[in-house]
Amino acid sequence: MTVTALMPGPTDTEFFGRAGMEGTKLMEQTGKDDPAQVAREGFEALLAGQDHVVAGSMKNKAQVAAGRVMPETVKAKMQAAETEPGSGESG
Repeated sequence: MTVTALMPGPTDTEFFGRAGMEGTKLMEQTGKDDPAQVAREGFEALLAGQDHVVAGSMKNKAQVAAGRVMPETVKAKMQAAETEPGSGESG
């Protein structure tokens, strides 16, 4: 049996609305990844027996790589700033 962790970046789906994240920087970010591409990368990784895949854009892959060397406190502050209610342009 293979289990593959899919690690997408911001993806153009209804997730943000359903999660109550309207008005956040993360929701209003342009250039979100294509959900079909993310799903394809995840499916291909699963079939290849990979334990994880960082799917989507090079931006997402770079952010994950940078996150490996950042302190947890810095990553937490960055995530909080992106997901703070009212943090988006229209907020």
